[in-house]
Order: sequence, then structure tokens, then C-alpha cells
Amino acid sequence: MSKHNLQTAAAKLSGVSYEQSLLASTSLHPTLLDRIGGPSGFYTLSTLFYNRVFNDTANPWFLGIFATSTKEEAIDNQYRFLVQFFGGEELYNAKKGGKYGVRLVGRHANYQIQARAAERWVEHMNCAIDEHEALLGDKEGRDYLKLYFRFTAYYIVVAKDYMRDDQLSGGTQMDKGRVW
Repeated sequence: MSKHNLQTAAAKLSGVSYEQSLLASTSLHPTLLDRIGGPSGFYTLSTLFYNRVFNDTANPWFLGIFATSTKEEAIDNQYRFLVQFFGGEELYNAKKGGKYGVRLVGRHANYQIQARAAERWVEHMNCAIDEHEALLGDKEGRDYLKLYFRFTAYYIVVAKDYMRDDQLSGGTQMDKGRVW
């Protein structure tokens, strides 16, 4: 399946197009990295998000997706990815290596993440965005981050079905047969 077909499938599931999410969110002025307060702002967002995730004890099926990582590791990985994706230093590549865009899908592919889990993930992220002090007065910034994360969550749901074995990284030995 082509990248365009994956983007179209993700847009159908998420209700957000590639152009509305990834392209728009990386074309804002000032940038989302600046709006959120630089790298430390993405660290705060990741902390707010993972505090919500790891406290989601009412949904053990969802919390189970994160069982192979500590909260601190999850915060650090997401923070590094977001800083790099939104134009900051290559913190994620420095830690994980390789092409971070490809690895985002590859690192999630073996978890069999379905739309239900993507929606729960998006709910937690939207709340974290709304709680972030640097974004309280920036509706445009909040809206574009929400579009980006919604599209990306569903892109992971769709793309995992088209990954080759040589594209998988991280999580390859766990959760076989489990659907989230």
C-alpha cells in the first residue's frame, strides 16, 4: 500500500486529513515548538499525558499497552520524538537511531492497536493539551496539536497492517495475538 493510500485510510478513520494534521501543524508561525515553550513544553505535555495514561486504572486493557515501559521511559521517548518532529534537536534519533517517522509506526506495530485504543489515547492527549499552561491562551495551537495527534494515532492503527518484518522495531516479542 502506498503512503498516500495509508494517509487516506487514516483520514477516513480519524476524520482528519494529512493536510489538516501533519502538514498544517508543522507549518504554523510561530511554530508549535515555540508555542508550547520549547523542548521543556513538550516534556510537560508528555508528563501530563502519561500521568493520565498510567492513572487510567478503570481501563486495564488500555493500560496494558504500556506494561513494557515505565512511565519515565514513556515520557522521555515521547518528549524526544515530539521535540524532533516539531523542529527541535534530533533527540529521538540520538536515543533510538534511524528514521523516526518510520520507527513511530514500527515501534507500535506489534501491539495490534485498534481504533478503540487510538480513541482512548487521543482522549488522554486532548486532556493533556487542554491542561498545558503554555497552551491555555492558544486555541489555534491546541487545535492543531489535537489534529496532529488524532491523525497520527489512526495512522498507526492503519499502517501496522502493512509493515514488513524488517520494518518492525521495539515491542516485537510481546503481546502476540492481543488486540487493543
